[in-house]
Amino acid sequence: MTRFFSLFALLLTSLGASLPAHAEQFEKIGNLEVHYSSFPSTFLTPDVASTYKIQRSRYSAVINITVLDAGKPGKPAVTAVLNGQAKNLLGSIKNLSFREIREGKAIYYIAEIKHANEERFNFSIDMSHNGTRGSIDFNQTFYVD
Repeated sequence: MTRFFSLFALLLTSLGASLPAHAEQFEKIGNLEVHYSSFPSTFLTPDVASTYKIQRSRYSAVINITVLDAGKPGKPAVTAVLNGQAKNLLGSIKNLSFREIREGKAIYYIAEIKHANEERFNFSIDMSHNGTRGSIDFNQTFYVD
């Protein structure tokens, strides 16, 4: 398991109920499971943020997506093409730029987004992998800590 993913899993376990109920969700698209989460960049340690060139800020959040092939034993991670947008309640749209990160067999995609205190975004993310296409939509409110 990757350093980032291990840290993120540990973070989710240790924070428990303090994270939103949808801290880790997934959508089934064909034989794929598209797992997604979003969290404040300050949840990352300075070392992890530095390793992955993520800016830690009270006004910045991370969107993390992993695509797994549920049709194969062990649900291996697969590559995908991701495009997305975040729209706030005032209708302002921010395009998401996903970066692929690989460590061992793990493949995940991260995007960063700037936000104000109590800013709510409606995320819409399109995913494609070897002819399989689909989208995930979710909402998240971010707070300045």
